[in-house]
Amino acid sequence: MTAPAFTMDIKSLLQAYRLGELTPRAVIGELLQRAASHSDHNIWIHLASANELEPYLARLQSSSPEELPLYGIPFAVKDNIDVAGMPTTAGCDAFRYRPDEHAAVVAQLIDAGAVPVGKTNLDQFATGLVGTRSPWGACRNSVNPEYISGGSSAGSAVAVAKGLVSFALGTDTAGSGRVPAAFNNLIGLKPTLGRLSVRGMVPACQSLDCVSIFARDAEQAASILAQCDGTDASDPWQRTPATGTRPLPARFRVGVPRQSQLDFDGDQAAARLFGEAIRHLERMGASVVEIDFAPFLDTARLLYEGPWVAERYLATEPLITQQPDALLPVTRSIIAKGREGSAADAFRAQYQLKTLKHQADRNWLQVDLILTPTTPTIYTIDQVQTDPVALNSKLGTYTNFMNLLDYAAVAVPAGHLDNGLPWGVTLFAPAFQDEALLALAGHLHTLTSSTVGALQDPVSGKSWDETRGTIDVLVCGAHLSGLPLNHQLTSRGAVLIADTHTAQAYRMYALAGGPPFRPGLIRDTDTGIALPVEVWRMPAEQFGSFVAGIPAPLGIGQVELENGDWVCGFICEPIGLEGAKEITQSGGWRGYLKGQEELTNPEAPEDSPLR
Repeated sequence: MTAPAFTMDIKSLLQAYRLGELTPRAVIGELLQRAASHSDHNIWIHLASANELEPYLARLQSSSPEELPLYGIPFAVKDNIDVAGMPTTAGCDAFRYRPDEHAAVVAQLIDAGAVPVGKTNLDQFATGLVGTRSPWGACRNSVNPEYISGGSSAGSAVAVAKGLVSFALGTDTAGSGRVPAAFNNLIGLKPTLGRLSVRGMVPACQSLDCVSIFARDAEQAASILAQCDGTDASDPWQRTPATGTRPLPARFRVGVPRQSQLDFDGDQAAARLFGEAIRHLERMGASVVEIDFAPFLDTARLLYEGPWVAERYLATEPLITQQPDALLPVTRSIIAKGREGSAADAFRAQYQLKTLKHQADRNWLQVDLILTPTTPTIYTIDQVQTDPVALNSKLGTYTNFMNLLDYAAVAVPAGHLDNGLPWGVTLFAPAFQDEALLALAGHLHTLTSSTVGALQDPVSGKSWDETRGTIDVLVCGAHLSGLPLNHQLTSRGAVLIADTHTAQAYRMYALAGGPPFRPGLIRDTDTGIALPVEVWRMPAEQFGSFVAGIPAPLGIGQVELENGDWVCGFICEPIGLEGAKEITQSGGWRGYLKGQEELTNPEAPEDSPLR
């Protein structure tokens, strides 16, 4: 069967499979031909053969898209992550081995129906942000081959940007999952350190390594994350994630570096695009707060100037001591420094990092997330070959600190520079806020870019709202903002997402007893009215303890909003109306409290907590 024209969009492929318009075998066959037409980009270290692909395709013939969420979806794997039966080189032929088992994340994706098309080019031993440090040749930018693709996960990003796969796995220790995304017009997710298993991945800095995801948009990145974040009992580096997602508030606060701390390496177009990204976020409801970026920049310098280079040396020690010429000179010169430090140096750096993290984390008291450029600018391959170390270091300005400080990050396309090359920004937040960041990234992406990668495929116009791991709770009384029980929400990580009204179907009563004084909400579709309420988004794991503290006759049920949505909210048992006073016409609980305050204390100031 000859495959008709198709895109690598996951939803589109699955729909075509369901309708019988495409088969995975036809799609993979076409992709192998496409890959051959891009051989000059040096994307692949190993492109899978028909024999290697046959077991995956044969398995799909006895299944369907209804059974497997990634049925027949092609993906690429950075060649420092194991795929059983395909060689792993980490960009060094002398290191080559053929694993018998898949890396844990690869196994999870294959179990979901995805098909690994091959292993992609990288900066040798994942040491670099340029994509040029490879015996298989410099991986060329998907838009303009004279420019770098970004590294170290170079081939993975270019494979997605060229439409050769639907998504790709990379790794990210110092920016390798974000820099190539920025330079190839893609979403690049650097998950929380330890969220995804690293078993079956060649280490660079083992305490800082994570698997990253390159995707066409944020929604697809989130779907891939959901498929490969299962618990791996055999991985000592994996961390137990929070059971819920801490959401971003509707009126979120974005930190940006002070103007004097921003570095675009003279690229005025990059500076302009960064300013436009800030304005997009402001139009989305953000308030922008300038922060002192010095602790982040100081942490970034620790990665290569401190003792963490010793981890790269440990990962390659047998090879670099016995076959030093097997490594590229630039790679060898960087890694060899790792044998020079002392235990005292390591502890000294750990103390310094502890101080810097303490300083950096203070920012979370005043902002919900931080926006930076992903890189200052982009360089040609010739520029990087002429000055390989200094320009590589420049590219890590806004990326090197991320895993040292234990943050989650998403690289988002931000438009194109004056030279026509893609450029991007990064959103980051504390650990395990991956879904919240992806939700915001999805909104921002639709405003900053119209096409995917180097293709003409349009960016999905759908703004994606990720609420996985959260529960929305409607409050109408003492839990409202500024009132006595609001702390029961905020102390559980809940954030205000809507100041709205119920449907025109509710009545309100002031219940007997107190303090705290409480209202009862009753549904009455005949005589009820729309009443003011707030909706708070709460991490799911906090919901049980919140509900357990609600005294009778109140409880949690479903309440209808003015837009027709139904959410969890406070309702009152009928028995609670005994001795209660109807206050429906007061205009909600705040209106009732204000009226009571004016009756009992006409001189009360306007900022009285009851008002």
